[in-house]
Amino acid sequence: MTGRFITLEGGEGSGKSTQAKRLAAALQARKIDVVTTREPGGSPGAEEIRALLVNGAPGRWDALTETLLVYAARADHVGRTIGPALLAEKWVVCDRFTDSTYAYQGAGRGLARETIRRIDSVVLDDFKPDFTLMLDIDVDAGLKRAGARGNAESRFENFDRDFHERLRQAFLDIARRNPDRCAIIDAAADEDAVASAIWAAVARRFGL
Repeated sequence: MTGRFITLEGGEGSGKSTQAKRLAAALQARKIDVVTTREPGGSPGAEEIRALLVNGAPGRWDALTETLLVYAARADHVGRTIGPALLAEKWVVCDRFTDSTYAYQGAGRGLARETIRRIDSVVLDDFKPDFTLMLDIDVDAGLKRAGARGNAESRFENFDRDFHERLRQAFLDIARRNPDRCAIIDAAADEDAVASAIWAAVARRFGL
């Protein structure tokens, strides 16, 4: 079976990490070989860069520097984890990918979309996911969830509410502009209901 690349996107507290694990388990139950990974991170070098991005004060980096760090991590991640898995005909389930850069560093922090596109073109040469699940949740509900989990990696959570509202709208806009690649999932429902909606979307997309 040909490898597939599935990403989960969404704002803080949308449940991506939990749902990525559940989706991977559902695929494995159908005898599909799956690699679960995340961004920033997903390879040893990228995980080191992650520590620079998710810790410290919100203003630690300007938007361009932050984006360059993200893409440095992404280049290593794709080269060492995602690419080899796909070549081995495994499926890859990834918590965040390029859409998060357009949302966080673009809409959230104000870096021009064209600047991100140009960096993306150089680093990834138009490599994109086969399917993206956009987990959508009200900003206040998502931030409440994120705060309750007590995550030490809280730099992005500490940006103001307007930042997080821009993220939400950016993710929805990406999904609407890319209907062949993206499905919007109501992440406000309970965990089992969200997992069921995700599986239905994936099964429909890939004929499982």
